[in-house]
Amino acid sequence: MAPPRFMGLTGKPLSLAVSTVATTGFLLFGYDQGVMSGIITAPAFLDMFPQLNNDSTMQGFVTAIYEIGCLFGAMTILAFGDYIGRRKAMIMGGLTMILGVIIQVTSQKTGGGQLGQFIVGRIVMGVGNGFNTSTIPTYQAECSKTSNRGLLICIEGGIIAFGTLIAYWIDYGCSYGSADLSWRFPISFQCIFGLIVAIPMIWLPESPRWLMTRDRLDEGRQVIAALRGLEIDDHETQVQVAVIQDSIRASGYAGRKTVPLRALFSNGKTQHFRRMMLGASSQFMQQIGGCNASIYYFPVLFETSITPGRHNFALLMGGVFTIVYAISATGSWFIIERVGRRPLFLWGTVGQMSSMIIAFACLIPGSSSAAKGAAVGLFTYIISFAITWLPLPWLYPAEINPIKTRAKANAVSTCTNWLFNFVVVMITPVMIDHIGWGTYLFFACVNACFLPVIYFFYPETKRRSLEEIDIIFAKGYVENNYIKAAKDLPYLSDEEVEKMALEYGLVDEVADEQLRRSIAEQGGKGRTTSLVVEEEKAGLGGGIKGD
Repeated sequence: MAPPRFMGLTGKPLSLAVSTVATTGFLLFGYDQGVMSGIITAPAFLDMFPQLNNDSTMQGFVTAIYEIGCLFGAMTILAFGDYIGRRKAMIMGGLTMILGVIIQVTSQKTGGGQLGQFIVGRIVMGVGNGFNTSTIPTYQAECSKTSNRGLLICIEGGIIAFGTLIAYWIDYGCSYGSADLSWRFPISFQCIFGLIVAIPMIWLPESPRWLMTRDRLDEGRQVIAALRGLEIDDHETQVQVAVIQDSIRASGYAGRKTVPLRALFSNGKTQHFRRMMLGASSQFMQQIGGCNASIYYFPVLFETSITPGRHNFALLMGGVFTIVYAISATGSWFIIERVGRRPLFLWGTVGQMSSMIIAFACLIPGSSSAAKGAAVGLFTYIISFAITWLPLPWLYPAEINPIKTRAKANAVSTCTNWLFNFVVVMITPVMIDHIGWGTYLFFACVNACFLPVIYFFYPETKRRSLEEIDIIFAKGYVENNYIKAAKDLPYLSDEEVEKMALEYGLVDEVADEQLRRSIAEQGGKGRTTSLVVEEEKAGLGGGIKGD
């Protein structure tokens, strides 16, 4: 029997197709993040939307309202992602973003109503991006092998910088064209990326882990075999299916179509709440670490402090900045599985903190020559950020959370990203206007606060399967030290993962929980649930361990 095929592909070609679509989703994310910065002050754009002329607050609002749409999209996945599935959510995300583009570029002068239409388009596009950014890392993690999961999701995170680079230079090139071309084409260009995300997903497979949580075992087995280029009855396929089934049983997800929000706040050996907070905190720290102060303010710094009055030169240097940003983003691709997550988080934080110190120290004198040192600080900041804090907060939540809560917890992380992205984008210009170099001192102190959080709470997950990470948290719960548990646990085969799950009581603990739920639903026949559970345990010969 030949391996199953999707879109005519199997094995590595199929995995490559999945990764290409997932990566394009984040390329679109980066492009849309950067496209407005080049057109928001363009004369033709301001002529179409005169309400924005000489109103920096309104310009910031039109740019930042996109983040509110993203937040709403992420919240939608939080509520309905388990029903929709990964594949349909990505199709909806791509098509919704295209709809948002159409609404924006069809704006015409109608006595002032065109700005409202443009804002609606920004929000709709944000909703689509919220769908994608909440779903794609989870989909990629659940379709990847342990050996390359970190690399593939880091490529997704790093490709955001390439999207920003493409947007910046398309904006710059179109600024020399006609009035309509200067802003309509850069926005319309995103449709290409949206189609690449939406159309292939019609034929590409659903996440095998999602299928198996829905009791669609035959389909899940088929996807696993196709992604690995194996026959359905191959031994490796069967072992992987058994491990995922054990993980589903251990999560208490078996037979349930969705997970209640309260599951995110449970602990015990599965540590759902701790794991959700680890993922969400990484997105929180990414946004408040100063990346927007660096990316958005760099051209302004050049024009106002280094080369006053040379607007075009400042734009060119901004373009150079995006090139350095994109090249640096590839750094994590080569070291993520060698160095690991914890060291990159820690060293990235030190690099960002040091860069902010350089920036604020060089801005204190107020001279043009000293300001060049601040530019160096912003360059070193963006290099540190691109290699570490750009991709890692997309990888860590996708792998750190268990199968039961992965979709919802990853959506919480994405909501955190978009909420604080909006806040920081709105307050950073105000901070720069009122406290100047103090803005960079503030971000230096914020980065210093990250270090103890990462050191004491972030366990290492490099080269671990998603099911091995469940074992790390069960071991950490028993030993009350999650960092040491991750360090001491040897790398496990699929068979060893099954044995360790039994050893730490993961499967039995949840079987107990499922038994309690079942008895409670039946009313316990007049007896207490605890008494019935104990009787059932005795009848099972001690096969289920109590807490």
